[in-house]
Amino acid sequence: MSDATTEPQTGFSAFIAGFAMIMVSEMGDRTFLSNCVMAMKHDRKLVFFSAMSALALMAILSAILGYSLPALLSKKYTQYLAIVLFIFFGYRMIMEAKEMSHNQAEEELEEVNKQLIGGNDELHKLDELESGGYVVEPVKQTSGWINLVNYIFSPTFVQIFTITFLAEWGDRSQIGTIILAASSDYPINVILGTIIGHGICTALAVVCGKLLAQKISVKTVTFFGGCLFLLFGLYTLVEAVFFPEEE
Repeated sequence: MSDATTEPQTGFSAFIAGFAMIMVSEMGDRTFLSNCVMAMKHDRKLVFFSAMSALALMAILSAILGYSLPALLSKKYTQYLAIVLFIFFGYRMIMEAKEMSHNQAEEELEEVNKQLIGGNDELHKLDELESGGYVVEPVKQTSGWINLVNYIFSPTFVQIFTITFLAEWGDRSQIGTIILAASSDYPINVILGTIIGHGICTALAVVCGKLLAQKISVKTVTFFGGCLFLLFGLYTLVEAVFFPEEE
């Protein structure tokens, strides 16, 4: 690992980088909006727990993948790869922001809502089948463990978990987590930063997502997100050139 006297990065800076990257990548994106729509139709605690389960799993898997890259490539080449990817995604986000309308969040919220209507109809059918088509009064108190299992494996939980996990696969937040973990000596801090960032974004989506979708400018958030990725690229470049890792 790197020498503490020559390595400018600290565990706290790795945490902040992961946290900031998630906040600018996830605020107002399609995962945020889908959680917002789901929270309007289902129990908010269930939506938050199922979405966060998927996001935390994705963060851990992405960080493990990123931290494993130096075992395949040298630290120097991993850093240069990170520089290229940070600059590429930063530039692409800025270009996307230029093409967005100012009411992008409201338009995408309506689109996501329409896409999820069909899935929710199927969920209602499954719920009716499970209950025999009518409301069944509980006849006895079940144990806490059984309630937890029923909660986790409910059709709604599975749907939200699956939608969130697949939406994040290949998303810029996943790529960003991989890059940060690959170029950092503190993958645990990156994981913690990204999970806390996801937690805040998901909580905002579940509690007041519709209001935020009407108020926030996805165009502005995306632009500053692109700038942040460019700053990450510049930081990694300075780190690679002036504070090289000793082989």
